Amino acid sequence: MSSLSERAAGAAERHLEFLAFTLGKEEYGIDIQKVQELRGYEAVTSIAHAPAYIKGVVNLRGVIVPIIDMRIKFNLGTPTYDQFTVVIILNIGGHLMGMVVDSVSDVTTLTAEQIKPAPDMASSLNTDHLIGLGMIEQRMLILVDIDRLMSSADMGMVQKLLG
Repeated sequence: MSSLSERAAGAAERHLEFLAFTLGKEEYGIDIQKVQELRGYEAVTSIAHAPAYIKGVVNLRGVIVPIIDMRIKFNLGTPTYDQFTVVIILNIGGHLMGMVVDSVSDVTTLTAEQIKPAPDMASSLNTDHLIGLGMIEQRMLILVDIDRLMSSADMGMVQKLLG
């Protein structure tokens, strides 16, 4: 199984599309192919004893979908929920998950040359979960390996809670 960064490195002539979204003052990007749909934030059903970043679940056309608040997950301050708050519904390995973000801006196309390695920083976002940094003129997207992030050990807790 090749990672997105390996695919990017081996596909200089190909373009990769990322959905750009914001968390706090930073702009992030995830592989558009993992995105099923975008929804406004709505009330969720809480799950007892769940970590704070797991907001709860919603019923999406008969499928129970866990909702994860990325601002809480990455310790980016207290989230606010307003008309700009978006839930990105992801399809990760056949499982639907919702990811709460501050806003979604656009779909950005990057070439392999525009993707730089992520510096190793002591941040709340583990660099193992990063593809790299997408450089678009004066704009920089932190490219998240959403498969790796959502299948990490703590996210496995979501599946356990849902039984």
